[in-house]
Amino acid sequence: MPRPHDNPPNRFEEAHIEWEGEAPPADLQVYEEHAKSALAENKSPDVGFRWSVNAYRGCFHACAYCYARPTHPYLGFGAGTDFDRRIIVKVNIVERLQEAFQKKSWKRELVAFSGNTDCYQPLEAHYQLTRRCLELCATHETPVAVITKGKLVRRDVDVLQELQRAAGCRVALSIPFVDDDHARSIEPFASPPSKRFETLRILSDAGIQTAIAVAPIIPGLNDDQIPEILRRARDAGASSAFKIMLRLPREVGPIFEARLAEAFPLRHRKVMSAIRDVRRGRDTESRFGARMVGSGPRWAAIEQLFSTHCARLGLEHHEGEAPRPPARPTTGPGAQLPLAF
Repeated sequence: MPRPHDNPPNRFEEAHIEWEGEAPPADLQVYEEHAKSALAENKSPDVGFRWSVNAYRGCFHACAYCYARPTHPYLGFGAGTDFDRRIIVKVNIVERLQEAFQKKSWKRELVAFSGNTDCYQPLEAHYQLTRRCLELCATHETPVAVITKGKLVRRDVDVLQELQRAAGCRVALSIPFVDDDHARSIEPFASPPSKRFETLRILSDAGIQTAIAVAPIIPGLNDDQIPEILRRARDAGASSAFKIMLRLPREVGPIFEARLAEAFPLRHRKVMSAIRDVRRGRDTESRFGARMVGSGPRWAAIEQLFSTHCARLGLEHHEGEAPRPPARPTTGPGAQLPLAF
């Protein structure tokens, strides 16, 4: 069971954590947990990776649409502000990952980071669990795919470069909005889009393979921003792109709709109507293969817009949310490592 950490990390010591704007209105509560294992096995047929590492439960970014919110009630917490401010840290995850990699059965398959909550949320600046896990992946020549909204990923350029050489690595920045103020209303404590585009450039210039994730697409709210997002990502060095339709499972729907109504009162009904238009009259879709895409003429127009601009900009277009296998190194100890996935 996780235990409360009575003295959360002092943000002015050991690591510097910058608030992107005003300080958050709620207090952060940190719970430390000793995990039984580090690798979570995915068996969903529409998610293209088998293994993921999640060092944190809950996410300080507080994105209203986060599909991981329904996992927090399993821990005895709520899916709303508890998910945003009662964060569980798996303090022994590095040791557990080392144990997994040392097993004879480990085949150095691709490992995804942020399969659930963001691996580069602010607490990572103190705990450095993601960085230490990535170092292990490099040591054990295990390919990695990262998806994040946190500019903190730029801190680990050196480790990501080593991973690129040893086994293959790709980092995707999730950027569903162009405008910083627009984004803050829905994903209030994630790094602003301007910082994420800047981070894409830093990683790309360092020789790391980068991708842009337009995730989620919210019809009526951000689908018109797709061309500008893709253009700015290409200009920042991204080589590929993928999109994910908004998902509103269980408790997420009311949380998202409440935030939407507060931030965009004049557009709230129009946006919800557009979401239902691509969800066959429903707010969400839970079926594998259908939950991360839409349907109908409006979704077909969004897909056409996305694919057309990817082709025009020279971006490789990936379908679905799955991080594709990184390119195999052509030299070095990882050159013969198969990346079948």
